[in-house]
Amino acid sequence: MPSYLHFGEDDFLRCRFAVSPLWETQEAVRTLKRPDRHGYHAPWLRRFRAAADALDLSGVWLLMPRRGHSPDWLCPPPVGPAAGFEEEIAAVRAADPEAAREDTARSLADTPGAADSPYGRAWMRDPERMVAELADTLERVWHTLVEPEWPRLRALLEADVAFHSRRLAEVGLGGLLPEINRRCGWRAGTLTVESQGRHERHLGGQGLVLMPSVFVWPDVVSGFDPPWQPTLVYPARGIGGLWKDGPADDDALARLLGPNRAAVLAALDEPAATSALAHRLGLAPSSVSAHLTVLRAAGLLLSRRYGHQVLYERTPLGMALVSGGR
Repeated sequence: MPSYLHFGEDDFLRCRFAVSPLWETQEAVRTLKRPDRHGYHAPWLRRFRAAADALDLSGVWLLMPRRGHSPDWLCPPPVGPAAGFEEEIAAVRAADPEAAREDTARSLADTPGAADSPYGRAWMRDPERMVAELADTLERVWHTLVEPEWPRLRALLEADVAFHSRRLAEVGLGGLLPEINRRCGWRAGTLTVESQGRHERHLGGQGLVLMPSVFVWPDVVSGFDPPWQPTLVYPARGIGGLWKDGPADDDALARLLGPNRAAVLAALDEPAATSALAHRLGLAPSSVSAHLTVLRAAGLLLSRRYGHQVLYERTPLGMALVSGGR
């Protein structure tokens, strides 16, 4: 179902990019529960599976319906472009208990049986305890599963912000938003997002937070109800090479795909166009184009249009081949 975000004249002046460690922490929890998200993150899952299994996440998972509302108070839009986790979790702990209770009740209603579960009943009776318990859980997840990898995650997210900031300067907001993700469309001052739930909001001069995310893939999230600033969360560029710690057996990959085709696949640690790959690899653009066509047909790549360019990036299967299953 589509979501609609309507821009007024002042909203164009109040759009900003942000990076949120709290958001990545919440979405890491969601990713553990969602097999459709595992493809790009298989190395992370293998590395932290035992630590994740030792955490009790059953309560948080009740607030993460496959389709429906997740509480805004539990992961509000970041207060600044590069807020630290401590700053963000402090804002969660300071949530108004009654407002959090109302927001949580709406989320529990979207998961059958959640409201009548021990967690649901306890939270509705004592929202102050709920706020403290859920903040404690997210803090444990941060320290256990996300903080050890945060330098790697932050570098990728900041690179995405730098890239899209340049594109914003080149093509303007109306040109940038459809480029950010193929689920986004722009027409006459309205951003349309194909997402998992219907949401419509006039931005009312608040502008829009644009937030890349590692763990949100393959979804795009739009929304946040008042009083939160409207936000668009989209998959960051380059996640295909995020967890790559070392090369696969290059000879084996070359034997499987051919040396040039293997080189093209291995070079796509972040999305790139045919001309950039040709220059990087010292190959003719026509040759690179032919290899990209074959790799895409085999399910190893996907393509997206950015302005006048078509950028290619690895699928989870393509990433698995390059990383050697690490």
